[in-house]
Amino acid sequence: MKVLKWLDDHFEEIFLVIFLVLISCVSLIQVIWKKVPFLKALPWTNEFCCFMWIWTVFLSLPYTIRKGSMLRVSVLLDAMPQIVRKTINVLVDLITMACMGLMTVHSTSVISSIIESGETSAAMQWPMWIVYIMMFVGFLLATLRAFQMLIIHIMHFGEKELTTLEQTMQEAAEEAATAKNAEGGAE
Repeated sequence: MKVLKWLDDHFEEIFLVIFLVLISCVSLIQVIWKKVPFLKALPWTNEFCCFMWIWTVFLSLPYTIRKGSMLRVSVLLDAMPQIVRKTINVLVDLITMACMGLMTVHSTSVISSIIESGETSAAMQWPMWIVYIMMFVGFLLATLRAFQMLIIHIMHFGEKELTTLEQTMQEAAEEAATAKNAEGGAE
């Protein structure tokens, strides 16, 4: 059960970190490679990094939904009564789930047309459907994460919800306690 909880909290993070490390390493290799006089520039590095950036964008979508860090006007929500806030959260989850589900369905037609075209990338000669498949994966995961958040918000509908300021203060207190414990252990 701990593994499932850990995956629930960190599934997208794992891949986002891997993609960002790959981008950093490949970019560094390209910079170093260009400085060596007798070596030609690597033609595939820019394309590879671009593909990795695209993949991180689509994977960050479900991540932000799960972490509740999507763009929103929290100040306005904080000023409303609890019942209104909770209802808005459920409505937002339903709308997000519907939109992401719709995008998932439409991404399949985009990918199938790319497969039919046989298009490949210029430098690496990857079939372009490999690049675009992350669009489908990102929207599908976003749909599932929106459904998950809907269930969480419904299950906790009767519980008091902290305002943004209260959450920030609680997180700061927890970070301060963690730092204090780390200092105490280092001595």
